[in-house]
Formats: sequence, structure tokens, C-alpha cells
Amino acid sequence: MAGLVGRSAELEQLDALLAGLGRSGSPEVVDVVGEPGIGKSRLLDEVCARARRAGVTVLRGRATEYEQHVPYQLFTDAFADAGPGAEDALAEVRSVVRGVRHGPGDGSVGSAAARFGPHRAIAAFLTRLGEHGLVLALDDVHWADPASRELVDHLVRHPPRGRVLLVVARRVRQTPTSLTAALTRGADSGTVLHLALAPLTERESVLALAPGIGEDQARRLHAASEGNPLYLLALGHAHRTGASLPGLTPGTPADATGAGYAAGVPSGLAALLLDELGSLTASQHRLVEAVAALGDHASSALLAAVGERSVQEVEQETEALVARDVLRAGPGGRWTLRHPLVRALVHERTAPGRRAGLHRRAAVELARRGAPVTERAGHVARALTTWDAPAAEVLIEAAARFASTAPATAAHLLDVVLTHMPDTADRFAQRGELVLARARALGVSGHLRESRDLLHTLIETAGKDHPELRTSAVAQCAVMERHLGHSPEATALLRRELSRDPGPSPAQAVSLRLALGMSALLTASYPQARADVARAVAVARADDDPTGEAAALALAALGEAYEGETEAAAGFADSAASLADALTDPGLAGLCEALVWLAWAETLLERYADAERHITRGLGIARRTGQLHVLPHLLTSRAFVHLTTCRLPSALEAAEEAESVARAAGSDDLLGFTLAIKTLVLLVARPLGDTSALTTGEEATAAAGRSRGWWSSLAWCMLGHAAFVGGDPHRAQEAITAAGGGPGLPLLQPSIRPGQLDSLAAAALGAGDVEAAGRWAAQATREADRLGLDGQRAAALRARATLAEHRGETAEAVRLLDAAAQEYVRCGQTLWEAYSLLRAAPLVHRTGQGARAAAMWHRAHRIADGGGARLLVDLAELIRPLVMAGTPELPAQLAELTARELEVAGLVGQGLSNQDIAARLHLSRRTVEAHLSSIYRKASVPSRAALAGLMTRVGLGAGP
Repeated sequence: MAGLVGRSAELEQLDALLAGLGRSGSPEVVDVVGEPGIGKSRLLDEVCARARRAGVTVLRGRATEYEQHVPYQLFTDAFADAGPGAEDALAEVRSVVRGVRHGPGDGSVGSAAARFGPHRAIAAFLTRLGEHGLVLALDDVHWADPASRELVDHLVRHPPRGRVLLVVARRVRQTPTSLTAALTRGADSGTVLHLALAPLTERESVLALAPGIGEDQARRLHAASEGNPLYLLALGHAHRTGASLPGLTPGTPADATGAGYAAGVPSGLAALLLDELGSLTASQHRLVEAVAALGDHASSALLAAVGERSVQEVEQETEALVARDVLRAGPGGRWTLRHPLVRALVHERTAPGRRAGLHRRAAVELARRGAPVTERAGHVARALTTWDAPAAEVLIEAAARFASTAPATAAHLLDVVLTHMPDTADRFAQRGELVLARARALGVSGHLRESRDLLHTLIETAGKDHPELRTSAVAQCAVMERHLGHSPEATALLRRELSRDPGPSPAQAVSLRLALGMSALLTASYPQARADVARAVAVARADDDPTGEAAALALAALGEAYEGETEAAAGFADSAASLADALTDPGLAGLCEALVWLAWAETLLERYADAERHITRGLGIARRTGQLHVLPHLLTSRAFVHLTTCRLPSALEAAEEAESVARAAGSDDLLGFTLAIKTLVLLVARPLGDTSALTTGEEATAAAGRSRGWWSSLAWCMLGHAAFVGGDPHRAQEAITAAGGGPGLPLLQPSIRPGQLDSLAAAALGAGDVEAAGRWAAQATREADRLGLDGQRAAALRARATLAEHRGETAEAVRLLDAAAQEYVRCGQTLWEAYSLLRAAPLVHRTGQGARAAAMWHRAHRIADGGGARLLVDLAELIRPLVMAGTPELPAQLAELTARELEVAGLVGQGLSNQDIAARLHLSRRTVEAHLSSIYRKASVPSRAALAGLMTRVGLGAGP
């Protein structure tokens, strides 16, 4: 292949990847970059051909410049290549994509059409195809529609499992920043192979690309082409046909045509490509223009309708154009120009009036055939040159259907309508509603500043004449300001709106005060908004608005939980849950945030079952109603709950989905928050020595910055944990104290402060600062006593145990770790119970209680292994020799028992009564009886005597 001259090094690398598909540690994505015409597409052609010869399934898709507002166009093009073996899986994926592209008939958002649903469905589809090897080659990704770019970003960060290779080709300067960042991160981590195609040397290219041309002229042509293969081929063609050569022929400088730069190519190359079309007849040229305008719709039948000629005439013309290699047959009986650059140049050079007419007739014909508005909208938008009310209605309806599934497309369509809508007083209200809708679409698609600017203008122009419109704009603008990290501006905006006379309606007043409370919570200044939230509760109650009341109570619960006011938070949470549970899903849909705040409050209060119930309900409502803005908050809460209760695979799945939504939203603060949670999940889910948690923590802090807010401080704390586990106690101390505003952590969230102090104490000992460790352990105890939460009390106990172990007080360390494990059992924090047992087991063995140490180890290992906590599994294997030395294997009957239950069972084996056991362990008699009931069930023993006999046989003694 001529276009592959000089690409042997790149092909060698790609051959190695094809030979090792699915090999651990091998790049799973190839990023091919270069200028237009440099040979990216030809390289992809060759890779796909070699993969097919090797028996690997190949899917090849290409983005196009004029379908950038057609959701998932890049992937639907690729899936057209799927063979018969993939029909069932492909049908499922096509139904998902069709739901996004066409939208449900009633304009609602079904779960199958949720914006991020296709990510999981398509990744699963690729995994299935990848069982026998798969290459997914995506060309011209710089032109991809936003939905396709989000999916490429997802596949780069979460490559499909199995023998799958993703190859993308793009132009660097035209690639959106977010996609470039994802590919760059992948290259840094080793999952992406970056191939930058350089210009060809004279020696490489002249003989292959300019055969039959004299040596001197060939060199001149190469110099003019600057090593670009497509440019050199076009120059060679022009030379042979006697055409003028831009840049070489006197009087025709390379930029003389003025064409081409809009298509992203040098004007000289554009002139050469267009010159090839100069010999077409007028009829053929009109047909080429129609093909360029119709794109994916360019079938013979539609070309005939749009060109107002017969199908037979079209087929005669296309036959001639195929013979000249101007047109090529595409999938589904459609026609396409032989190179996307040619299409771009033809379309931009078509007379504006004719171009609009082509799109207008295409829209009319598609409507006649019953195509949905979402399929017609692209042509309607390009046809609109003056105000046309029926056309605008098509675009408004299409935008409504795209709002939740493809918001960038919705924003574009509304912009077209607003650009042409007369700016008159009688249309102000309608314009205002469309501006609100466009601002909302821009916000959820990541264009936060553009959304904020639109809303600022609307707030000022609405003035006193349109108070409801202005208040709605204020509430929406406050959300944008908050996502931009401008909480003070959001607060000022909200307070000004609340102070207006006349004031907002009760429902709007509740909404504004809730926004105030949320802004204050995120900036760690909730006490300043406590009265506003209380007022929201009162107003909603007086207005008989149970949804608003439930939301205000839930926010109050979260605010008080954050501040460490446990009793008040529990009361508000009880009231909020009572109201929310009595509401229907449609009743809660208007304020889905109520379930976000309630779930997080319950999470901080260690009510994990209640939190999970409300998370699950909230996710269902949010996905059915397209409220994507609440998904990251619900998903991070689920990730945290599943982490704490040792369900790491599902925790990571939730954290990664939250991250995807946050990246698409474009909010640095939100991204920092989701990555902070993901950091902690990765820390426990990945094996010892893995650096992904540290890398994610660093990205979280980079996104969140050093603002004095909840999310930023959390990101720095998680980075500290990752640094400590990675063996850098000094960095851990710096990160956590920076988050807390100093050694006492005065700015850190009070409800989790004991846990952070525990980490600080351990880091201080690792750094050799025993005095600081003692101060932090003592503070953790004081903070935990004030909170009255089992998990935080356990963290304080663990801090004291670390200090006791350092001082050589082994028995005391064992007592404290055992107490911590029991606290974790009480609150359901299974992961941290396992960690505490692993910490305790070697110390227990050191005191001569080998069987008890083995029992602790076995329970911790079972919890960690069953929950996917790879870090703890590796830690368990690391300490196994210290725990198991000289200790008989624990019977399977006892493996299910907790450490406390094993202790009770051992005392039964020594003949102690329930009362004696209660006195020995400082428990109530009822608690001992409860432990025994659980022991009988888990160990499958029928009586106290049978249990005593079992314990005697295994030689498990009582604790100290």
C-alpha cells in the first residue's frame, strides 16, 4: 500500500499487540495521531486487514464532520461491520443506542436510554466479541459526536475485558481537551500506546508515491507536500494531468484558493482535491453536493427525492462517479464520497442557498417516511436560515427528547432556534423557557461557564416583569456556580433573590433555601445556613408540601451529621425517612435530591441498610426521569457503603460510574469528590503495591484544589491514606493536615475526624514522631466520645492500639483492637472489622494464644476474600507465617465465628457459666446468650456440652 510507506516501525508495534491480544500488562488502546492526509486511515486499514487475516473480529467506524450532533454515530457505523455471530448481542446494543438517538415516543427517558447506560451495554458487548479476539478501529475521532466521545473516554479508562484492542485515529489540534486528557492519562499509565505519525522522508516517499515522475520534479513535489502522503499523491496526479500545482506553478501560491482551512486541511491540498471534481458534469456535481449534504442518509432513493430526479437517473450518475472513484458504496446501500476531506470541502463549497435547500428537502422527505424528529432535526437545523415556526417546533421537540440522553445535541438544537427566533416582547417568556432549557442542557453536558453566562443574562433581562422565570434562573445558576467552585457567588445570588419584595412563592422559597444549605454544606459553613434550612422545613410544612419538607429535613440531617451533631442528625433523618417513605416515586421525582441527602446522612450515621434502601430508590427515580445531576452523589454513597461493608467489586463499579458522570459534567469539584471515593475503594480493592489508588488520589486533589470545602478536604485525606499505604508516612501527614487546616484538623468534617486522626497517628509513628501520635490518638478518643458513633469509636480505639503496640504493650494493644473489632461488628463495618482482626492476630499469637490468633486470621481472610478486598487478602498472606506458626488448622465449623464469639466459645470450653463469661468479658448476660445462640447456629452444634467438647478438641483457650 502506497499510504503505508515509511510506517514499518508502527506496524511492527501493532503486530506485536495483535499477537498478544489480552496479554496482561500490554496496552489495550492505540492512539494514532497526525495531520490530515498523513496516513492515519491507511494505517487503520492495514491493521484491520492483518487482524482479519489472523481470524480476529474487526469493527471499523468513522466519525464524520457533519454528523457531530447525531448521538453514537461513530459506534453505529462500527457496528454495521458486526458479523452473523454477533447478531443477538448486537441487537441488544442497537436497541440501547436507538433509544438514545430516536428517543421514546412520549419524550420520557427510559432506563435503557439513560445517558450512560450504553457505556456498560457496549463494553459488555465488546467483551463478548472479544472472547475470540476483537479489534475496534475508530477513525477521525476528533469529529465524533459528544456521546461517542464520552463512550471512547469510558473505554479508554475501563477497557473491555478479554482479547480486545481499541485503535483510535485523530487529529491532535481538533480533538476536544477531555478526550485528549483521557488518552494522555492512559499513555502515562501504560494502557494506551501513543503513535504519532511523522511526515515521510524524501527517500521513503518519492519512489513509492510519485512513480514515473522525474527525480528533480519529484523532489520539488515532496518538498511542497512537506512529507504528507495524501498531499504528495494529489500533487503527483495534478502533475500527470497537466493541472496547475499550487505552490509550484507561478502565480498560484498555496493559499491562493482561499479554500480548505475550514475543513482543517492546507488550502493547496484542498485545491488539488477539488480540482479532481472540476471535470464533472453539472448534473454529476449536483449529485456529489447532495451526497455530501445527506451523509448517512445518502441512499439512491433519498438522493432522487432531494435532487428531484428519478432513481434510475441517480443510479446512472452514481455508476459513473464510482468508476471515477469519486463515490464509493457504503453500508446499507448508501453512497459516500471517497474521502472525508472531499466531503468536507464539497459541503463547505456548496452555495449556501443550495445547501440549505438540500437539507430542507431531506427533512421533508424523512418526515414523509415517518422518521422521528430526532432523525430529522439535523437536516432541519441546517436548513433554517430565517424564522420558521413549524421547523422550530421540530427542533424544540427533538431537543426535549435529547435533553437527558444527548444534552450537547439538545443545546445545539435550541441554539439554532434561539438564533432565528424574533427577539420581541411577546416572545420573551417562550425565549426565557428555551434559554433555561438550553442552559440546563449545557450544564449537564459539561459547559458550565456557558450555562452560567446564559443564566446571568436571563436573570438581568427577566427583571421585575417575569419574577418566576428570574427565580428559576437564579436557582439553576446557583447550581452552576457551585459546580464551578463559586459557592460564595451562589450564596450571594440566592440571598439577593430571597430578599426581593415581593418574595418568591413558597415552593420557590423552599428551593432557594435548600440551595443555600447545600452551598454552605459544601463550603464547611453549614451553621451559617442552619436557620435557612429550618425555615425551609417550616415553609414547606405550612404549604402542605411533603416533598419539600422531606428534602429540607434530609438536608438538615446531612448538615448536622457532617457537623458531628449525631443526636440532632438522627432525629432529622428519622423524620425525613418517615416522610420520604410515604411518598410515591412521582412525588419524589421533583426533588430527588432529598434521597441524596438522606442517604448520605444515614451513611454518616452508620445506618447502612437504610442508606442502601434510599440509594437504590433514588437511583431508580433518577435514571427513569433523566436526573443525571444526582447520580454521582447517590453512586458515591453506594460506593462508600459497599466499601465499608466489604463488597469491593460493586463499590468500584459504583465509583467508576460516578466518575464517568462527573467527568461529563465538567465540574472539577465534583470530579475531585468522586475520585476521592474511588481512591479509597481502589486502595482496598487492588493488591498490595498497586499504585492506582495513589494516582487517582493525586488526580482527585488536582481537580479539587485546596479550597476550604468538604469535597476538597476529603480528596486530600484520601490521598493521605494512599500515600501511607504506599509507604510514605511524611506525605500522608502533610496531606491530611493540609485537608484539616492544621494539626488539630479544625476544618475537617467532624463526623469522620476520629478516623483521620487514627491515620495521622499511624503515619506519625511511621515517621518517628511518637509525641504527635500520642496527641492525635488522644484527640481521636475525645472526638469519638462526642460523636457516639460505633465506627468512629473503633477508629479511636485502633489509634490507641497502634500507640500501645509501639510502646511494647502487647496485651493492651490486643484488648483495644479486639474492642475495635466488636464496635465494627455492631455498626456493620465488616471491612474494618477484618482489618482490625488482621492487626490483632499476630499480637494475639505473640501472647501464646495461637488458636485464637488463627481464628481471627481465618475470619478476616474469609471476609476479605469474599468481599474482594485484595489489599487485606495480601496483608493476611503476609502475616500468615506469624499467625500460623505451631498452630493447628481451625475447623471449618468455627470459621464463621467472629473473634468475640470464638472468645465466648473458648470460655464455654473451660466450663464457665454465662454469668462468669459476662463478668470476665464485661458484657451483659443477655449479650452472652445472644452470642451463644449465634455460635450454636454457625458451628452447627446442638448444645452447650457439644460446644464445650468441640472447643476442648481444638484446644482453643480463653483470652487474657
